[in-house]
Amino acid sequence: MSKVDMLIEYIVGDIVGYIMEDNNIKIQEAMAIFYNSQIFEKLHDIETGLYLSGSAYVYELFKEEREDMLIV
Repeated sequence: MSKVDMLIEYIVGDIVGYIMEDNNIKIQEAMAIFYNSQIFEKLHDIETGLYLSGSAYVYELFKEEREDMLIV
């Protein structure tokens, strides 16, 4: 596993944990929610450099994405 893959895996784990905690849901549901987000895709796109950001920052971006989806 490359260093980039490890960084992404740590961030994903943190964010899934945040989603579980904030929404009082099980891991499978939290994973499904995050894995189907645009932020998850951007996190895996090396060109964005998002994987170099902290988990809390990425989670804030994810929450903004979710809020924008509710407004539309």
